[in-house]
Amino acid sequence: MKKHIIIVGGGFAGLNLIKSLKNDKRFLITLVDKNNYHFFPPLIYQVATSFIQASNISYPFRRLFSRYKNVNFHMGSLLRVDPENNVLETDTGNLRYDYLVLALGTESNFFEMENVQKCALPMKNIQEALYLRNHILLNLEQAARNKDIKMAERLQNIVIAGGGPTGVELAGMLAEMGKYIAQKEYPEIKLSLSNLYLIDALPTLLSPMSTMAQKTSYKTLTELGVKILLNVSVKDYTDNKVFLSDGTVIETETLIWTSGVIGREVPGIPKEKIGKGRRILVDEYNRVEEHTYIYALGDIALQLTDKLFPNGHPQLAQAAIQQAKNLGKNLIRLQEGKELIPFTYNDKGSMAIISKFNAVVDLPGFSFKGFLAWLTWLFIHIIPLVGFRSKIRLSLDWFRLFITNNPSIRLILYPKKNTTKP
Repeated sequence: MKKHIIIVGGGFAGLNLIKSLKNDKRFLITLVDKNNYHFFPPLIYQVATSFIQASNISYPFRRLFSRYKNVNFHMGSLLRVDPENNVLETDTGNLRYDYLVLALGTESNFFEMENVQKCALPMKNIQEALYLRNHILLNLEQAARNKDIKMAERLQNIVIAGGGPTGVELAGMLAEMGKYIAQKEYPEIKLSLSNLYLIDALPTLLSPMSTMAQKTSYKTLTELGVKILLNVSVKDYTDNKVFLSDGTVIETETLIWTSGVIGREVPGIPKEKIGKGRRILVDEYNRVEEHTYIYALGDIALQLTDKLFPNGHPQLAQAAIQQAKNLGKNLIRLQEGKELIPFTYNDKGSMAIISKFNAVVDLPGFSFKGFLAWLTWLFIHIIPLVGFRSKIRLSLDWFRLFITNNPSIRLILYPKKNTTKP
């Protein structure tokens, strides 16, 4: 009989596991996801800043799976795992499994700050990115017609919490938008009132990367006009005021939260199997400890058995992809009665784009920056996109946008059912 594999989450880990087992007659695979599409998280900030269309980095699951004879799609959200009966409960029905793979990823971590969670703007998915885009554009329109200087400054101030790759890339993009677009399209706005802050609790930007990358990002963003505040953290956000740990108060209607992530909650997994950052503890085969038929992959998995990464693997796309491919091989080996292969992570480096024609790249053994690093970043971020058309369309859009410095999709859209009669 075919083994039924249920995969929860259609991100890098989920899709790569499916590709490893596609058209294998020994397996029936069901992907469960609350969205009907896969999207590419590393470019989500470009959607939020009106630089690219959401469709450029998204691809429908059903269209992708139409070529796979052993893959089904179930649209729904996980409610609970029932390990004793091998049942996954979702808000759209229950599913029985032989193997369950949890690849839900993470969500924004607000560190138990209720006001920040309620009022800050996260950027973890397409919906949040589109909401942030609308928010920024609406504030610009309001600032353009506002005569009160204090109010105009509050509308134009933007605070980004988090100095990792996402925060740095977003700060660079917003700074360049102000440089190339705001001056031309919003002549009513006094740009001298605009302030873009990048805040991080650590002493450097891009803390996991090389010293070269850290210094380059700081220097480039400072030259673009970004006000960088290090060794301070956000403590509260109320009444349109950001309160920092050093006593500084910044008035703004836009606090963008890229400061941390936490694993998505999976009811049914025992609390003792949940580790730091709400990540699920797994063994060297990505199997949830003491649960023979349940596995966890990607950002939500915490494996402490890799000697090179005793505190767990980095929450990066490459780790998720490699884990998925290894698990695919092991599920096949289980069927064939062969010994399983322990997972070891091959660190291929990290990178971040800072501004137009300027990026930093850390590879094992050496690092580089500038235009070549920028081209490398573009190439690396084109390859993983799902669908040849998406790759071509994004490449052409990037070429046009970098030449003209003028993205044309700054549309304020309100998805809403039309109840008026024609």
